[in-house]
Amino acid sequence: MIYDFRKKGKLGYTTGSCAAAGAYAGLYFLKNNIKLDYVEIENPNGEILIIPIEKIEKIGENVVKTTVIKYSGEDIDITNGIEIIVDVELIKEKKIKIIGGEGIGIVTKDGLQIKKGEYAINPKPREMIKKNLLRLLDEDEGVIVKISAPKGKELAEKTLNPKLGIIGGISILGTTGIVRPMSNEAYRESLVPQIDVALANGYETLIFTPGNIGTKFAKKLLNAEDDQIVEVSNFWGYMLDKADEKGVKNIIVFGHAGKIIKLSAGIFDTHSKVADARNEILTAYSSLFINEKEVLKKILYANTTEEIMKILREKDVLYDVFNAIAERVVERLSSRWKINFSCIIIDMKGNILGKCNNF
Repeated sequence: MIYDFRKKGKLGYTTGSCAAAGAYAGLYFLKNNIKLDYVEIENPNGEILIIPIEKIEKIGENVVKTTVIKYSGEDIDITNGIEIIVDVELIKEKKIKIIGGEGIGIVTKDGLQIKKGEYAINPKPREMIKKNLLRLLDEDEGVIVKISAPKGKELAEKTLNPKLGIIGGISILGTTGIVRPMSNEAYRESLVPQIDVALANGYETLIFTPGNIGTKFAKKLLNAEDDQIVEVSNFWGYMLDKADEKGVKNIIVFGHAGKIIKLSAGIFDTHSKVADARNEILTAYSSLFINEKEVLKKILYANTTEEIMKILREKDVLYDVFNAIAERVVERLSSRWKINFSCIIIDMKGNILGKCNNF
């Protein structure tokens, strides 16, 4: 299969592909004194990627700087359009050394694919770079490849890198070198290393939460450490599968009611586009404690979860309802995953609405 990225379309290419393309173009110039407008590189699956080269500059006797513009296709990716710059130095030593430069993060925690202290250039991009450069090198030659991303440090603050202990920049990523317009798939895969970091730091009990609100109050109410908290976004089923595979023993499900209550109904992808049964769930549980049809109707047709909380508070059943939901969350999850679960449900201010302590 050949993917020609000279024509912009739905598919894009990863930062790893940018680095491999830049390295190949730079080495090709050093060997042949020809500046390529595009390169054909092979990905780990044996597919050919045709990637345009933005610029090639000679900056030393045996050193070339190449620039590749990251293109993400129709995928949502904060690195789209940034420059990936690759310095290539040809040496008379049989080795391929790959390092990071400006804007490439350094790993500071155990549990990731890259060892602590090394640049966050993942194994597959490294493999792709080496595989393609070997096509050009003579037996007595080697190369030093330095990858930079001038906007990397700024962009990294908008990613999970700081939480994962990758400081100072972005990661060079990609398994196939191709970015497909399925950002959910790519995004959920990026969440998994949080589990690895937590386990590498010896935590037997992890706190799973949807996002920032849960993280904030988990630290405040549970005295949780950053590395103990795993933000799952909407991908509860996927992340719990991964936790089960990796041998996680205990999980506290912690977060705002609007997301957590969906778990009690067996909804494990909590994005509203997938399933939004919050009102129906709250109506069902409220009916265990409220025997007034008109009140239940108000709950069913309320505009927000916060509005429903107000109704339940007025009826003095707020904690009864959410304790019942928390118990059901634990029952649901325990029936599917071999993990010990507890559940704590909070409101937007961090007040505990309901809980089920199971360990």
